[in-house]
Amino acid sequence: MATIPASALANRNKKHFLGVPAPLGYVAGVGRGATGFTTRSDIGPARDANDVSDDRHAPPAAKRKKKEEEEEDDEDLNDSNYDEFTGYSGSLFSKDPYDKDDAEADAIYESIDKRMDEKRKEYREKRLKVDLEKYRQERPKIQQQFSDLKRNLVSVSEEEWQTIPEVGDSRNRKQRNPRAEKFTPLPDSILSRNMGGDTTATLDPRSGLASMVPGINTPGMLTPTGDLDLRKIGQARNTLMNVKLSQVSDSVGGQTVVDPKGYLTDLQSMIPTYGGDINDIKKARLLLKSVRETNPNHPPAWIASARLEEVTGKIQMSRNLIMKGCEMNPQSEDLWLEAARLQPADTAKAVIAQAARHIPTSVRIWIKAADVEDELKAKRRVFRKALEHIPNSVRLWKAAVELENPDDARILLSRAVECCNTSVELWLALARLETYENARKVLNKARESIPTDKQIWTTAAKLEEANGNIHMVEKIIDRALVSLAANGVEINREQWMQEAIEAEKSNAVHCCQAIIKAIIGIGIEDEDRKQTWIDDAENCAKEGAYECARAVYAHALQIFPSKKSIWLRAAYFEKNHGTRESLESLLQKAVAHCPKSEILWLMGAKSKWLAGDVPAARGILSFAFQANPNSEDIWLAAVKLESENQEYERARRLLAKARASAPTPRVMMKSAKLEWALTELDAALNLLEEAVKVFPDYSRLWMMKGQIEEQQKKPDRAAETYASALKKCPSSIPLWLLLAKLEENRGALTKSRSVLERGRLRNPKTPVLWLAAVRIELRAGLKDMANTLMARALQECPTAGELWAEAIFLESRPQRKTKSVDALKKCEHDPHVLLAVSKLFWSEHKIQKCRDWFNRTVKIDPDLGDAWAYFYKFEQQHGTDAQQAEILQRCVAAEPKHGEEWCRVSKAIANWCFKISDILLATAKEVSCPN
Repeated sequence: MATIPASALANRNKKHFLGVPAPLGYVAGVGRGATGFTTRSDIGPARDANDVSDDRHAPPAAKRKKKEEEEEDDEDLNDSNYDEFTGYSGSLFSKDPYDKDDAEADAIYESIDKRMDEKRKEYREKRLKVDLEKYRQERPKIQQQFSDLKRNLVSVSEEEWQTIPEVGDSRNRKQRNPRAEKFTPLPDSILSRNMGGDTTATLDPRSGLASMVPGINTPGMLTPTGDLDLRKIGQARNTLMNVKLSQVSDSVGGQTVVDPKGYLTDLQSMIPTYGGDINDIKKARLLLKSVRETNPNHPPAWIASARLEEVTGKIQMSRNLIMKGCEMNPQSEDLWLEAARLQPADTAKAVIAQAARHIPTSVRIWIKAADVEDELKAKRRVFRKALEHIPNSVRLWKAAVELENPDDARILLSRAVECCNTSVELWLALARLETYENARKVLNKARESIPTDKQIWTTAAKLEEANGNIHMVEKIIDRALVSLAANGVEINREQWMQEAIEAEKSNAVHCCQAIIKAIIGIGIEDEDRKQTWIDDAENCAKEGAYECARAVYAHALQIFPSKKSIWLRAAYFEKNHGTRESLESLLQKAVAHCPKSEILWLMGAKSKWLAGDVPAARGILSFAFQANPNSEDIWLAAVKLESENQEYERARRLLAKARASAPTPRVMMKSAKLEWALTELDAALNLLEEAVKVFPDYSRLWMMKGQIEEQQKKPDRAAETYASALKKCPSSIPLWLLLAKLEENRGALTKSRSVLERGRLRNPKTPVLWLAAVRIELRAGLKDMANTLMARALQECPTAGELWAEAIFLESRPQRKTKSVDALKKCEHDPHVLLAVSKLFWSEHKIQKCRDWFNRTVKIDPDLGDAWAYFYKFEQQHGTDAQQAEILQRCVAAEPKHGEEWCRVSKAIANWCFKISDILLATAKEVSCPN
């Protein structure tokens, strides 16, 4: 038999992968469940080369050796061992002998160095220690990071140590304790199902399933030799459970302990309602227990402990704690009040009674004692008992009086003011319950007891006014100021003004006027009186104290009877807050003191005319003519009065006289307008042609002339008129708009664009011209061109509300809301933007929001007629008759004059006699609902 060489045998047993490079991604031992790890040699040192040395764990010998090496290095690298050319080297004087003088010199230098080093040693060591500690905190060692976990290993038991899994053994985690057995009970549905295709309810002990039922093959137990009936086992288990529940729920002493049907519901209700961390509760409980044991006489600790138990649902423990705290601190009213709060109603009475015995002078405890009583009679009895112990408590007297009827309350108050004679409230309450004569006596006693309180004096003044003694009111207020000043009380003007406002709110008009008259000049310089009094009147009007404001104006007009500004403010105040009679009476006094003030005459005439008294209005204007001859405003007011009352011939004669005596542009314009309104177009044109020669720079004359020519179907002449007007008035925006509109109506769209372009060049940054250009493109059906123009317009006029309002509705419906947000950011308080947002909400059928935004719009700018028209249209669709009437009334009061839609109606010559209400109704009919 041939022998196999050893080399061949070695090659045959050699593995094929030996010496072959590992495939990509290969990790040794991963197939056995091992995981790779990295050592410090793989990643390098854990510290940088420049780190501060950390040798706290080094042995002493190593530390000494390191120190000696550093000293040697210092000796080799000192200044004496340095050469400029060769650097550090040996000593330059090593060849010379080292004699006694050298040794002595070295000793001296060494002693000096040591002494200097000792001076800096303490600072250097301290600085090094601080740097080292800081470095150790910022970059601790790995062993320090796990030191706390290492210390916790002491508490690990042997079983916990055995259950720690192997490293990387996450796929096959097995318990190391093989002796631990687990039994999983099977439900009846699995055991009673069909096994092997046969219907059976028994289990063969020899089958594998038998081992899954505990007790069947257990040694020491009686194992049946036959089959096991599993259904009977389940039935027996249910029967046993019912028996146990029935036993527990039997009547013991007449009470049912457990309800079998509501068992789980009761368990659910036992879940604590506190949602915090249990560990926090335990820590808080231990901390509070420590505080209580350390200082048992500290009431807040007992209260905090009781509230903690209350929050966690242990109400009985909370009650026990608080009662123990009351035993330890019987003089703490906070503890007793907390105990009464925690106890049920029947027990709280006993607790608060015990508290009252310990602290009979506590007002809070007596009030709590009255609160826990249910019957009114018992409450009264408690308060009277409390007043026996604390007769000087104002709070108890007030609470007791509130429970009595007026007769008994008066008796109680008479006793209360004896015990508490410094309480203003008790004195005033007693005065209110007494008759007039007795109330005067009570207030006199109150003034004697409390001579420094002004409220007693003002109450006395109100009392006299209420009983008709008006002449006494002013005397009492004057005496009050003298008496208070004599007793050292500072007369605070602001406080007395507030007192006057309060007096007016209590319907004591004469009292408030007397207070204003007495204190209005206190502490004010002469040069500041006028403005200060005007501010006072405005502040009173803002707070609704109109009588106080009227009294301030009356006093100011007595001091400054010739000041037209004060008369005007007073007149506007009466117009807004007074009656027609009060306004006319004030205006009569005003024109008597200021006859040269035209506006006061005109306000008086208008008031008479609105009241329907035309002859009286004519009389006022005739007196105004005498005081102000050749006044343009008075002439025109007289013309308006006659034309409004259809006295056209009288109006023509007045205008003729005005043109002869005072030929102003407005007089010429009103003359031509009257003829135009009466359809005398030729006469109107003659007047206008004469007027434009005399006043060529008054644009309204040119505009009227062109409009009359358009009405006569003479567009060429109208275009020539507008062109001539623009040469004289290039800054008149309405003229540019009229010419562009005329060219558009004639079909010359290009010429209309050119007109607006020239207008924008002559008047840059004018939003109205840009808006007209955009609308021309929209009417022509060129929406893209309109969007382009709008973008250019917003770049030139970024804060123009008219442009933003139009831009919102240029967008598609989904984009309008975003555009409105941008508009509000650019011009937040612009009325045109607010009106556009209101219309947007209207189109989305958001009724309440739309109404709110309409109110904001008319509040910010009540002069914008378009807002009132849209608001009224909205209320016609979605509001009631009362809401429509309110909007109409508010609009008439505001008297708006501006707005595109509003002016289109109000400026129409056919509507020249329309009043504000007529214009509103007509404009609301013209405007359309947004879509």
